[in-house]
Amino acid sequence: MKIYTTAPLEDPREARRTYAQLEEIGYDGAFSFEAKHDPFLPLVLAAEHTRRLQLGTAVAIAFARNPMNLANLAYGVQLISEGRFLLGLGSQVAPHIRNRFSMPWSEPARRMRELILAIKAIFARWEGQAELDFRGDFYRHTLMIPAFDPGPNPFGPPPIHLGGFGPRMTAVAGEVADGLIAHPFNTRESLLKVVLPGVERGLAISGRSRSQFDIIAATLTVTADREDEFERIKLAARKQLAFYGSTPAYRGTLDCHGWGDLHLELNRLSKLNRWDDMTGLIDDEVLEAIAVVGPRDQIAGKLKARLEGIADGVSLTHNRSPDPAHWADVVRDLRALRGSGRSGE
Repeated sequence: MKIYTTAPLEDPREARRTYAQLEEIGYDGAFSFEAKHDPFLPLVLAAEHTRRLQLGTAVAIAFARNPMNLANLAYGVQLISEGRFLLGLGSQVAPHIRNRFSMPWSEPARRMRELILAIKAIFARWEGQAELDFRGDFYRHTLMIPAFDPGPNPFGPPPIHLGGFGPRMTAVAGEVADGLIAHPFNTRESLLKVVLPGVERGLAISGRSRSQFDIIAATLTVTADREDEFERIKLAARKQLAFYGSTPAYRGTLDCHGWGDLHLELNRLSKLNRWDDMTGLIDDEVLEAIAVVGPRDQIAGKLKARLEGIADGVSLTHNRSPDPAHWADVVRDLRALRGSGRSGE
């Protein structure tokens, strides 16, 4: 099982140091995240200061851009990183797409499917495999002249992973993407009952097998050295899970455990801005079903037990210590446990 994380950057200039440190610690890959800064820019810096670390966006907001724009960005970072880039895309939600990015929103699963196919059609044109003649319901790309054609990438087109949660989006990932980045608001049960069946439906449509598809499970990880710190981190995790649990799109995970009423109450309290009350509803049973919780020397084993037979990689989340070395022992222990998964053997 490969080991990833999202780089803890507040300032993109820190990418020079942070990604190099993550590589030295032993991560297989590190992601950027679209929040306060563009997710592609720090990866350009990271590529210049690392040698083997896979670099990816987890995620870049797909509908804030168009297929040609995304293809250009992905091709460029793939070239600069000498073949180490992974294009991770996510949909976001309608209010952000319409009101923050001023872009159209409709039928997100069908639109995402078409967007990924359009990017791949553009890649095929640049690789000299086909003329550009993509005509869809949402995107149309039929013009490519030599002045704007970068030609074949010496490292090939980068893989495209889709960040998905519900059965329709995970099926899209299985059908047209190269991999899935599973959301951290999942339990082992929801991964088995909701995520994997969606992926399998998509793979069946594409005619591919599971061995041809990569699943990276972002996993909420809660651990600490001292008891007081452990309690502080658990409280922060409860707050995050309360927020996720109040969102209708994420109810499926709670339903897998018969906790649908918890979602209804969290959603009700969120509309009243009663965030502290919401946090109190996330008891130890819910916390430990969704997050991987325990002493530092047990975390690697717990992560393996959570994801064995499901994921090819884990992305450690909720671990954004200012010092990435704080997690070096967990990465070391995970590397020592390699051998049972398909990836990284």
